[in-house]
Amino acid sequence: MTGPLRPLTRLARAAGAIALAGAIVASASVAAFAQGRVPIVRDAEIEALVRDYARPIFKAAGLSKSGIDIILVNNPSFNAFVAGRRMFIHTGALLQAETPNEIIGVIAHEAGHIAGGHQERLRDQLARAQTMAVIASLLGVGAVAAGAATNTDGLAQAGVGIAAGGGEAVRRGLLSYQRAEEAAADQSAIKYLEATGQSGNGMLVTFQRFQSALSLSGAKVDPYKVSHPMPRDRIANLETLVKSSAHFGNKDTAALQLRHDMMRAKIAVYTQGQAAASRLFKKMPGSLPAQYGEALSAMINGNPRSALKKADALIKQQPDNPYFHELRGDVLLRANQPAKAAEAFARAAQLDPAKSSIIKIEYGQALIATGKPEQLKKAVAAINDGLSRDKENFNGYSYLAQAYGQLGQVPEAELATAEGYYYSGNYQQAKIFAMRAQQKLKRGEPAWVRAQDIINYKAPKKKK
Repeated sequence: MTGPLRPLTRLARAAGAIALAGAIVASASVAAFAQGRVPIVRDAEIEALVRDYARPIFKAAGLSKSGIDIILVNNPSFNAFVAGRRMFIHTGALLQAETPNEIIGVIAHEAGHIAGGHQERLRDQLARAQTMAVIASLLGVGAVAAGAATNTDGLAQAGVGIAAGGGEAVRRGLLSYQRAEEAAADQSAIKYLEATGQSGNGMLVTFQRFQSALSLSGAKVDPYKVSHPMPRDRIANLETLVKSSAHFGNKDTAALQLRHDMMRAKIAVYTQGQAAASRLFKKMPGSLPAQYGEALSAMINGNPRSALKKADALIKQQPDNPYFHELRGDVLLRANQPAKAAEAFARAAQLDPAKSSIIKIEYGQALIATGKPEQLKKAVAAINDGLSRDKENFNGYSYLAQAYGQLGQVPEAELATAEGYYYSGNYQQAKIFAMRAQQKLKRGEPAWVRAQDIINYKAPKKKK
């Protein structure tokens, strides 16, 4: 995809661009996601909202200083999971959840896994299961060998049974362990919600959704062959506890619900097409989220005049909403009015309480598009400011390289290109550009040292 980055159009390009919740992930981990082509979403508005959902939960779980990253994945399914200190949430979950409380419940559950150290223990269980599987297999092979030595077919067949049965026992044992950890995470989630004065009803709604989907599928599931408790069991285990809470009737604030609906409108338009937001809010025609969806739809479907008019109407209703100004900047950039776009992005950055690196980089991108030397210098400053808080936003480096190149600062442009390749996991190209930059840089200066770090970096070996 060419051209400027825009909210959620980053989906196809942003694999590996991970730096959410104010934390930085190890570059090797970023590279792993990039090489795996995980379709990661980068959007200032959605990231800020999800961070706001997570902040009190992380505090209640004792994780507020643990550097937990929340990573948004472009996937239509209702799902979330954790890997190490990273929490992944699918856009499908954000879109399908009708209230903030439902997503907050999901975050609370995943926080339970992290706080409980479930992944570390799961690795131990996997190692133990692997050992048990090997032993079962060896027992079976031993019996087969004995049968062959004595020409006793029955004994040989029994050996095959030992191997197969042993493997099944190991698998069921591991799944039983995982189900127990899932139940523990559910209990932890309720504790975190209670501590933050929030209802657990969102969790019940989510499990009821899963139960309904399972019933509609007509599938017959063996409860002993799945890694999660059955939805009906989870509901039964939690319903009494949730409904007895003094916070059960608590609702999300109107302001938070509005932000949630705006997010859903954005995801719907970018992932499901032009009329998706209208369908989503058919019971709320003319509402602010419906208007937002219409403005986004007009922009991405090539009607800048209409999109600008709709963006201005949104700003008139909420003049201090940074994401409406960001939308205006996107529209103007598409309409080839970079100077006005830069003004809109600058206003968005000024209003943005989260100080998102994404908006800063968009501002720099618009300044680059003006082609004016004095604006290019501002672009370098703005993009570097954004990258200082979000070092792994590798798309930012491509714009930084462009700005340096237009200013004639070739070694800086080559080092920025090397950084972009480095954070996207393409270490070979990163080293090539780092060496090219280093040849033109003064030995020992910070840029030269950074180039040397990239040249010396050894990528982790792929697991077999």
